Amino acid sequence: MIKKLEISGQHTKVTPELKKYVTRKIGRLDRYQSRHTRESMHAEVHLKESKAKDKKQFTCSVVFHLPHETLDASETTINMFAAIDIVETKLKSQLKKYKDTHTNAKFHRRIVARLRRGGSKSGQVVS
Repeated sequence: MIKKLEISGQHTKVTPELKKYVTRKIGRLDRYQSRHTRESMHAEVHLKESKAKDKKQFTCSVVFHLPHETLDASETTINMFAAIDIVETKLKSQLKKYKDTHTNAKFHRRIVARLRRGGSKSGQVVS
């Protein structure tokens, strides 16, 4: 779980049910990052309700503060929970791309070599 998750609402009340849903959906996105990044990342979630011509619209925007970048995603729908789901999907792809660009290639080669060896001490290659 993300240690620092700030949830704020504009023209809407952040109910405990909504807060729990946001924590479950957005708070678990740290699993797509390395341990080093997890420790320093924090998220700001802004929930907004607007009315236009007798039609309610809900906007969810999330800003992730990471060590080398800031990622953000926003979505407006007629349902707050749907907006949170769509933002979660957008952020998943952004976080995967961030991880690909900021991870060390040497580390990956070392791990792959260890897996190919099979972790056996005798030096036999296991296929």
